[in-house]
Amino acid sequence: MGAKNITLNNKKVMFKQQMKMRQKAKTILMDSFKESLVSVLPITIIVMLLCFTITPIPIGGLLAFIVGAVLLIIGISFFTIGADMAMTPLGERVGAHMTKSKKIWLIVIVSFLIGTIITISEPDLQVLATQVWGVPNPVLIGAVAIGVGVFLVIALLRIIFAIKLSNLLIAFYTLIFILAFFIPKDFLSIAFDSGGVTTGPMTVPFIMALGIGVSSIRNDKNANRDSFGLVALSSIGPILAIFVLAFVYNPNGSEYDPVILPEIYDSVELWDMFQSAFPLYMKEMAISLAPIILFFIIFQVVAMKLNKQQMLKMIFGFIYTYVGLILFLTGVNVGFMPVGNYIGKILAGLDYNWIIIPIAMLIGYFIVSAEPAVHVLNVQVEKITAGAIPEKAMNTALSIGVSISLGLAMIRVLTGISILWLLLPGYSIAILLTFVVPKIFTSIAFDSGGVASGPMTATFLLAFSMGACEAVGGNVVADAFGVVAMVAMTPLITIQLLGVYYKIKISRNPHLDENDILGNNEIVDNSEEIIEL
Repeated sequence: MGAKNITLNNKKVMFKQQMKMRQKAKTILMDSFKESLVSVLPITIIVMLLCFTITPIPIGGLLAFIVGAVLLIIGISFFTIGADMAMTPLGERVGAHMTKSKKIWLIVIVSFLIGTIITISEPDLQVLATQVWGVPNPVLIGAVAIGVGVFLVIALLRIIFAIKLSNLLIAFYTLIFILAFFIPKDFLSIAFDSGGVTTGPMTVPFIMALGIGVSSIRNDKNANRDSFGLVALSSIGPILAIFVLAFVYNPNGSEYDPVILPEIYDSVELWDMFQSAFPLYMKEMAISLAPIILFFIIFQVVAMKLNKQQMLKMIFGFIYTYVGLILFLTGVNVGFMPVGNYIGKILAGLDYNWIIIPIAMLIGYFIVSAEPAVHVLNVQVEKITAGAIPEKAMNTALSIGVSISLGLAMIRVLTGISILWLLLPGYSIAILLTFVVPKIFTSIAFDSGGVASGPMTATFLLAFSMGACEAVGGNVVADAFGVVAMVAMTPLITIQLLGVYYKIKISRNPHLDENDILGNNEIVDNSEEIIEL
């Protein structure tokens, strides 16, 4: 009788645990859904208001946009959960295991392979490659991937040897802008855009977690601060790689494929349009995730050795990531991109086409919140700084930066001025700020530039810029491209200005020290906790 009671009690305990886990999972999913809804809703409302006022569009295009918005909300929700369950803990574990070996040659080889593999998997790069004529897609993608691999090695070695990030940024960006004066105009914007698109939803969670994993083995007070900066340095490699291709290939033949607003006459045609796109992105994302999953399996066998329960949760994380990216990319490319191009074309064709500047700034302010990788960055920043840099402050600074960048990008479209007239002073200001702000803000700022320029920028905003440039009769390749580069630049300034504000705040309180609240909190390897989601 006693044995039966024990068995019954054990079953009750197990049942309660299962119910608790299900409730926790449901809460996480609902929270993620609400966050995605808040992110996507503002830009959806802005576009809807434009459609019903100064930029009327066919009803079919509007319905496609609404369906795309719904897919974006669901896609971002799934992706965020998947990144927390799989990409982030995997990156942290790889970084920690790799560095504990204390073999520099192993760190160099593994980090180069990781950087190359994960960049080839980045969907944003595929979008950019199809727009660059004169260079075969595999060549461009391969060169950019190698560039990221090389600079990821540099970024990880910087953490291990505690090299000052600002010194590397000054050196490499000086080299970039010297070479920029010798690069053909038609290739210049594409080169800077490539630095932004390679740090997207596939790359950022893994690379940022990799930095945390590597820095976790250091015990000095600056280890926390140095965990940032990997995205910043990884964004430099693609720019230099495209510069090299510009000397080898003839970029003057670069063109772009116009985005056409689909003609939809009924609900069946609307569904067919999305239904036909799903297999394409299912295949694309399967190819993209395959190298990462293969690396995960090899790493599990050789070093990680997770138990069965942890393995299952990691696998479910990859499934969430896969489904989320399929829904996100389908919504963006089928629903958002054509409408963005059409609205840009209509606005730039108006007699008062200057209105496109404030409208673009308004779109830029809200659209950055819809970038999947931005959520990953903000969570990491708030966690690493123990709440000293809250998510709300990061979002505001990023939104202001992207808003300014879109305004400047539209000025370029309307006037045709060279992108160097904006990038050179912008990066000069960003570099000068590195000498006066708390160092962790420099690392976060240069990471945020790459994070902000994700798939929403590479699709909706680039299409918006292309439509506007086509309407004013500009050079689409030279003038419309570069919007990604502009989005990647301005957060470098606004996030560091946030750092100036924090520095002033600290100076006014004699009981506070910069290192006490910024970049000196103990790094905790919480990958187990993340996996438990």
